[in-house]
Amino acid sequence: MKLDSPLFDRIRVKPDKDRRRFQASAPSCEWAGCDEPATHRAPKGRNREGEFWRYCFAHVREYNQSYNYFAGMKDDAVAAYQKDAMTGHRPTWKMGANGAASRAGEHFRRQDPREGVADPFGMFGDMGGRARPDPEPPREGRMIRNAERKALETLGVEISASAEEIKARFKSLVKKYHPDANGGDISTEDRLRGVIEAYNYLKSAGFC
Repeated sequence: MKLDSPLFDRIRVKPDKDRRRFQASAPSCEWAGCDEPATHRAPKGRNREGEFWRYCFAHVREYNQSYNYFAGMKDDAVAAYQKDAMTGHRPTWKMGANGAASRAGEHFRRQDPREGVADPFGMFGDMGGRARPDPEPPREGRMIRNAERKALETLGVEISASAEEIKARFKSLVKKYHPDANGGDISTEDRLRGVIEAYNYLKSAGFC
């Protein structure tokens, strides 16, 4: 429904009189020679942020069609402004431009050229460092299954333990948990049984 429709006035509590009173109370359009109510705001332009013109609908539309924030600026100044706007007009620095990074780069340049910096992501190449992969962890001599790991843990020996070390550890645990060594106490039989099962499994797997 249009605002100037007669049906619109009929459903209002106060028809046309109230609309005319509202228009009369509004400030006049600031466009030269216009006395229409100023119902819209328009920015005054660069270096006058927060200031606005008050125009009627027709003139604010005309003003917006010709509005140019960069009016009077050279092309290079406009390009610089747009570039600074990407960072919110805040100062930025290139990596390595501040003092700490510069000193770090100088330190890298004084190092032995045969040595590099542990830099798996290649972040310090611009500061004179050379990428050097981190040392790989030592690899186990053979593939260890979970059951074998559990058996070694039961005996309390390392994965790299030799067959002689595993046998010696087994004998010492048997003497420790055997009921005869504990005055006939059978509370350690379960531990003894676990030690024997772990040793037999390692023996069948070729560890000893």
